Amino acid sequence: MTKKIFKAILLVAGVVLVACLVLIVGFMYEYFKGVQERQMKDELDLAAAAVNECGGEYLSKVSSDRYRLTLIAADGTVVFDTKTDAETLENHADRQEIRDAFVNGEGESSRYSSTLLEKTIYRAVRLEDGSVLRISISRATIGVLVLGMLQPLVVIMIITFILSGVLANSLSKRIVEPLNELDLEHPLDNNDSYEELAPLLNRINRQHLQITEQLCDLQKKKDEFEQITASMQEGLILLDNKGTVLSINAAAQKVFDTDDTYVGSDFLIVERSHDVCAAIHSAIESGHGDARAERGGRVYRLDISRIESDDAVIGAVILAFDITEQERAEQSRREFTANVSHELKTPLQGIIGSAELIESGLVKEEDMPRFVGHIRSEAQRLVTLIGDIIRLSQLDEGVEMPFETVDLLKVAQETAEDLHDAAAEKNIEMTVTGTNAAIKGVRRLLYEIVYNLCDNAIKYNVENGRVNISAALDGKNAVISIADTGIGIAPEQQDRVFERFYRVDKSHSKASGGTGLGLSIVKHAVQYHHGKISLKSELGRGTTISVSFPA
Repeated sequence: MTKKIFKAILLVAGVVLVACLVLIVGFMYEYFKGVQERQMKDELDLAAAAVNECGGEYLSKVSSDRYRLTLIAADGTVVFDTKTDAETLENHADRQEIRDAFVNGEGESSRYSSTLLEKTIYRAVRLEDGSVLRISISRATIGVLVLGMLQPLVVIMIITFILSGVLANSLSKRIVEPLNELDLEHPLDNNDSYEELAPLLNRINRQHLQITEQLCDLQKKKDEFEQITASMQEGLILLDNKGTVLSINAAAQKVFDTDDTYVGSDFLIVERSHDVCAAIHSAIESGHGDARAERGGRVYRLDISRIESDDAVIGAVILAFDITEQERAEQSRREFTANVSHELKTPLQGIIGSAELIESGLVKEEDMPRFVGHIRSEAQRLVTLIGDIIRLSQLDEGVEMPFETVDLLKVAQETAEDLHDAAAEKNIEMTVTGTNAAIKGVRRLLYEIVYNLCDNAIKYNVENGRVNISAALDGKNAVISIADTGIGIAPEQQDRVFERFYRVDKSHSKASGGTGLGLSIVKHAVQYHHGKISLKSELGRGTTISVSFPA
């Protein structure tokens, strides 16, 4: 702004200077022209009076470098000229000033030279004897006058422009200084500013208040948005129409292993997957896109939607949903369905095969009890399997069951008594130790937990082995542990033994009539009671499983 004011002042000064010079030269030229004309008239009157008194001889005595006197006879013949021999001059009767003088007594005219740089002024007067006396003077034109004054004019203009520049610079700074010192944060406090700025400052103050209010609203909305997105379990990323990251919440940072520093960067820096980029492009084009991504052993579904404003695409929003558990549940469901079909099919085939042999009469009378017993044992196995499936279904659905006070030591003693015969068949010694540990729980589920763990400890034990059941209170928890001297579990299998239908030794398990759901029921029953399971095992040396419940 200072430069504009400086240039404006300098331009005005220059224009005013040029205009003044033009006017001064014009007025001066006209003034001196008038002076010169009056002087020429006076000189002519004096010369005419002298000629009338003394005759033409007077002219021969006149000598002037400025003026030229010419005496013309009544017929136009030049009688005398102060500058040129009269005989060499042509007749002047046709000259304008001469004709006017003959007719009116006096006349005047002016003629330019051949170069147009000089102008000759003529004035004539009729004498008493009828002749005409003419006086003439050469006068430079205004253009010649300007050229003659060019050097001083240039000097004057240079000095004037320098002074104008200095003054314009100082003046422009003085004009702008109050503007630069305006406190726009507090527009109404500028008491030393120009009065003409008062309406502007009032308007700025109103806009400042509106902007402050709008910024407060935007900040509140921004804080609300950040708090909402920060607490979201789903990852959220906002992109503009060029693919630049505008916002990324904590969940999305965890998914894509980034942080807040990636805000403002291109999304390709965050994720280079072709499928994800194609999904974003599809969302921008059609309005929606989705993709699947795996990160850190987790599976995520990316739902991408286009953002529009005033029928224009302004960006896209990416939502990342963790579907790992769904994928695992779906996988478990498929495996469970396949395993159930297999487990049900095996005893049914045995039952059908035995029944067909009996029906066809191929079974001898003495073998009949063995085949009937096989049918009964396979049917019992089906009943057991179906019962286990029903219990798992109840635990999965969280069916409400009656709670009561249950002593884990008594449950352990009851279980040891019920499994005494099974242990005796393998010469396994079962012992129960510990103290009373009462908790609130479902007696039937707690019994099944201990029973299934002990049953597995017997099945997967060695001849003449041992199984020890202990119950105790450990701080605020009640703990029951089952330790055996069996075959043990390999480290790579320890995380999978609680899966449905998973068997460490399938041939041994089938021989013992297991359904493969025992430990899965244990896991879900413990979760139902908000308990925890820990497993320690070593191949060839046995396994210890401990279950703790809130007392």
